Amino acid sequence: MKRAVVFGTFDGVHEGHQSFFAQAREHGDELIALIAPDSVVARLKGKLPRHSAEERIRMAEKFVDRALLGDESLSSYRVLAEIQPHVICLGYDQEDLEKDLREAGIKIPLIRLKAHAPERFHTSLLS
Repeated sequence: MKRAVVFGTFDGVHEGHQSFFAQAREHGDELIALIAPDSVVARLKGKLPRHSAEERIRMAEKFVDRALLGDESLSSYRVLAEIQPHVICLGYDQEDLEKDLREAGIKIPLIRLKAHAPERFHTSLLS
């Protein structure tokens, strides 16, 4: 079974996220979402998410096979060793994540997915 993984905050799942999940699902038999812990969201975005990590996991679970809490450290990818994905699908705007994964020496293939109306459905616009 081929496992695909996505990373994200998913602080309210909008149409852009749904497109992201659908595109990622095309790359694996099982789709796993790694949800950023609240502390990581605060460090990356300068504010806490509107929804708790548990709520964000429940929201994502409606669109993926499994949703798990990601690592607390920005540079740790231990969770990837645990779930052993075959591919990591990245959003159109996840350049920093791609750079971090490469610098961490992650050898899992990375696939960049297409944007879905980012001028309307980027989370920063909907906050």
